[in-house]
Amino acid sequence: MSGGRAWQGNVKARLYERVRERGYDSLTAFAEARPAVPLHLLAEELGRDDVAGVQVLSGLLAEAERRKQVTRFVRDVFTRLWSESVPDGWPTVMDDDNRFKVAEALGSWIAYTPETHKNRARKVSDALLATPPPPGWVPRGPDDELLLTLLPDEEV
Repeated sequence: MSGGRAWQGNVKARLYERVRERGYDSLTAFAEARPAVPLHLLAEELGRDDVAGVQVLSGLLAEAERRKQVTRFVRDVFTRLWSESVPDGWPTVMDDDNRFKVAEALGSWIAYTPETHKNRARKVSDALLATPPPPGWVPRGPDDELLLTLLPDEEV
C-alpha cells in the first residue's frame, strides 16, 4: 500500500462500498467467501492502495460483536494468520525455522484477539503446543473441527 491513503477519507464508507461493489452485504460475507485468506490479501482485493488489513480486521470484529459471534471471529482470524505464517500446515519437525513460524502465527493471533477472548486464545495456544495436531494440519476456516473443539462457540 502506498502513501498511507488507506487512512484518508471515510475509511468505513470506502470499505463497505468496496464490499457492496463485489456483491456482498457485509464484510463478513465477503471474508467468508474467502476462507483462510490472509487479512492483507483481503484488504488488497478491496483496494490495493487504500485499504489496510487492520481495517478489514476491525470491520470484521465490529460485525462479529453486533452478531454476537466474536468466538467465531477469533477462530476465523486464527485460520487467516495460520495460512499466512504456516502455509504448509503443522510442522512434521519442530526445528528453529518451524518453531518461529508457529510462534509468529500464535503470537499474532493472540495480539489480534479481542481482550474478552485473550485468555481463551492463550489456552488454545498452550493446548496446541502441548498436544500438537497431526503434521500438515491447516485449518481451512472458523468451523475447523479441531478449532471448534479447542474454542467452542460460547460468547463471553
